[in-house]
Amino acid sequence: MAEKTKRKNELWEWTKALLIAVALAGVIRYFIFAPILVNGSSMMPTLKNGDRMIVNKLVKPKRFDIVIFHAPEGKDYIKRVIGLPGDKIEYKNDVLYINGKAYKEPYLDKYKSQLTEGTLTQDFTLKEITGKERVPKGQIFVLGDNRRFSKDSRYIGTIPLSKMVGETKFVFWPLKDAHIVK
Repeated sequence: MAEKTKRKNELWEWTKALLIAVALAGVIRYFIFAPILVNGSSMMPTLKNGDRMIVNKLVKPKRFDIVIFHAPEGKDYIKRVIGLPGDKIEYKNDVLYINGKAYKEPYLDKYKSQLTEGTLTQDFTLKEITGKERVPKGQIFVLGDNRRFSKDSRYIGTIPLSKMVGETKFVFWPLKDAHIVK
């Protein structure tokens, strides 16, 4: 009889441990980290179609971070943060200007070196695109690294921070391409 009770208790302890592990994994995935699949070429050459990444849901976006957000079409998009609330954005002769200051974008160098004609990013100002001088409070301005073929803030406008899923820096699959993204 004692053996049967001991076995029952052991089974109950294993069941509790398993339930706690599953609940903890669910909480972590829902609130902290989650995997995401890159779908499309809008972030080439930085990210490739089919790359799998880890999303950190607890961070506040910083300039040049790669973020995931819920787009107006009901899909999740992955883009790079260019403008933060209050920023004035302009592109002129393939150079990014934020609040009048030129910024280097080294993550675009590889792509720019492959161009045979024209610029990677067409000239624009935030005002031309959105009608606003500055990125509104509580919103961000995002661009895909594949500037010629990216549906980003130039087409869908600024992104409310409430639509942000999180930030990503780590490609974990395919394993041969695992790396930290800059």
